[in-house]
Amino acid sequence: MPLAEELEAYEVELLDGAAVKRVLSTTTTSAVYTAAQQSADWGAPLGPSDTLDIRIFQLSALAGRGAPKIVTLTF
Repeated sequence: MPLAEELEAYEVELLDGAAVKRVLSTTTTSAVYTAAQQSADWGAPLGPSDTLDIRIFQLSALAGRGAPKIVTLTF
């Protein structure tokens, strides 16, 4: 999607089923979910064969959150 905003900004929701476990905010096209954050959220860092559902929102100064892109990550 073309970026028509003064600032680039995103929010990434990390999901546990339907519940939001954590929200990461970023002003670039990448976000880091650290091992320490994973351990706090899940009891240990995510590893091989684990999956994580996320929702990614582009933020707009005029419209707020855009429509989410939903993705499942497999480690």
